[in-house]
Amino acid sequence: MRSTTGTGRRAARSSRPARSGYPARSGYPARSGYPARSRPTATAQGQRWLAGIATIALTAGGLAFAAAAPGEAAARPAHAARAVRADASANAPRPATSAKTANAARAAEPGKAAEPGKAAEPGKAAKPGKAAEPGKAASPASGAKTAKPVAPADRSPFRAVRDYRRACALATRPGLMSCLALIRTAVPHGIPAARGAEARRGQRAQPTGVGYGPDSLQSAYNLPSPTAGSGQTVAVVDAFNDPRAAADLAAYRAAWGLPACGKGCFTKVNQEGQASPLPRAAGSTGWATEESLDLDMVSAICPNCHILLVEADNARAASLGKAVNTAVSMGAKYVSNSYGGPESRSDASLDAKYYRHPGVAVTASAGDSGYGTSYPAASRYVTSVGGTSLRRSAGARGWTESAWGIAGHGAGTGSGCSADSAKPSWQADPGCARRTQNDVAAVADPNTGVAVYDSYDQHGWLEVGGTSAASPVIASVFALAGTPAADSYPSSYPYAHPGGLFDVTSGADGSCAGGYLCTATAGFDGPTGLGTPDGAAAFGSSAPAAACTPAQLLRNRGFERRTIRPWATGQHVLTKAASGVPAHSGSRLAWLDGYGIVHTDTLAQTVTIPAGCTHATFSFWLETDADHTSGPAADTLTLRVLDAGGAVLQTLARFSDKGAVTGYHRHSFSLVQYAGQQITLKFTGKETAVGHVTSFFEDDNALRVS
Repeated sequence: MRSTTGTGRRAARSSRPARSGYPARSGYPARSGYPARSRPTATAQGQRWLAGIATIALTAGGLAFAAAAPGEAAARPAHAARAVRADASANAPRPATSAKTANAARAAEPGKAAEPGKAAEPGKAAKPGKAAEPGKAASPASGAKTAKPVAPADRSPFRAVRDYRRACALATRPGLMSCLALIRTAVPHGIPAARGAEARRGQRAQPTGVGYGPDSLQSAYNLPSPTAGSGQTVAVVDAFNDPRAAADLAAYRAAWGLPACGKGCFTKVNQEGQASPLPRAAGSTGWATEESLDLDMVSAICPNCHILLVEADNARAASLGKAVNTAVSMGAKYVSNSYGGPESRSDASLDAKYYRHPGVAVTASAGDSGYGTSYPAASRYVTSVGGTSLRRSAGARGWTESAWGIAGHGAGTGSGCSADSAKPSWQADPGCARRTQNDVAAVADPNTGVAVYDSYDQHGWLEVGGTSAASPVIASVFALAGTPAADSYPSSYPYAHPGGLFDVTSGADGSCAGGYLCTATAGFDGPTGLGTPDGAAAFGSSAPAAACTPAQLLRNRGFERRTIRPWATGQHVLTKAASGVPAHSGSRLAWLDGYGIVHTDTLAQTVTIPAGCTHATFSFWLETDADHTSGPAADTLTLRVLDAGGAVLQTLARFSDKGAVTGYHRHSFSLVQYAGQQITLKFTGKETAVGHVTSFFEDDNALRVS
């Protein structure tokens, strides 16, 4: 402790001008680039998500009603009501029923004709005709009469896009997540995989009529899947345990002729990274379907990659986030997150804890409720993946895509302007001051969905869509492109290589004042970002690194000017050295607190760390002087990193009266993870006990980059 007494420090402090209240923080000038926004409340966001699911369920009911034969009209609204109840059911797991029981209980699917002259047996589905490849009409059952086309005025735009249901109940509260898989309902599903001699003869080895397989997806996106990806590990993060994950993955790969997943190819762990105990079984939550979708998409896009499945204990944001950290700690450079929930003010904290991983491609699904944002897709640290409708065409590419959704009707890919997340430096669109969702896109429309094998709760093959499909597709394309550069954020790569993407210029996912935020257009837009993969080049780090000139970035770092600027602070923090008030060097310092009353002082400076820098170290000298050392800590000095919008990115350190030591001590922290970003370094000193005096003397700051 310094030789000055507590009374002397109080006297020195009290010689300063009396404070008439605590003025507003005028040290923070208004940022002209960030217009004021009315942030939706968590309740409003939840209502928006509920509106999306209600619209989907009710419209699906309308679709069935429109296609019903005479005499069936009264039954169809009940089908829609059942869909709503099923979607809103609790997540409590229960064992999956057997395929036999499920098939016996499955009613005739809407829009499917019974065999001529026969009515569907009670509790059994009518025998369907040959199912269609996405984007093509189905052929009728043998001998069946061709149904007359429905007039355009009959339930017009909904017929082609709402024929699906959610696998998981929708999350409406911040902190809870729902899987984003959508199951197409008007095609056969529950088809078992070929077994034994049947498989050896090639019968039913590749399913038909249940969505796109690996060959189609690789063709649509011009991918080097057969030759790239060896040695890379793609992780998928989901909730609960799918006991059939490994067996179903093997069945999918065998059916499509992909290399068998041998020893070391597939690993399943809990959120702690251990093989056991695994979380409780997914039961009827729908998460097993999500896991099957994720694993199958990684296999389809990068069959040579290893796959790591990390199963979180539950669907809470903290559990899933911990699973992301585990995936990264186990060496995965590509992590797919096919889930989402409403944005909230706590997202910056979740970013800092779970999603900020330089050198790792973290992807997240944009959501399936149409125009509107979701988290973690809205995080500035992830690659936000929107969704498209993918169909074959006669053009040179052989495929055509549009943004998935319908303007004004609350369904389709999510997109929009974040209410909480700051804009990353590589985004430059003018209509959103914060993070714009999305960066890129891939197939997601369940009516042009993908083939998935799930024997646990879906009893076999089915067609699935949702942006849940798009996220593992893009994560796997990153793997095909090669290992990301250290200390980089791979979400920035497509912005450096927009020519390596198919630009999606048609379609919309809702109505919005921002235009491009909900409508696909040439160049960048909300629903599809920069576009969909045209090969893997746009997802690699081959672009030359930006130059970084070695420099010290902070101004007035030792407070030797007569003014405190450009530091932002309250009154009387800038101080001339005196007896009992020492500077580390020179004649001035920053003196935070030291009043002996309940009081807060702040000191902050904003700086931009150049994108090309691989080293960035912040250092400062601090002396803590207190007149009490016993009992619990009462007074603290906290150092935080804030983003351009003022949200906390990271708490670097917290000092207290209990850590008071004689003389100045140097502290340093790496900030290289913020290269390419504007940040604010902020000290906050708080005295909380009357009569206890703690002074924090701060001096000689430096932020050196190279």
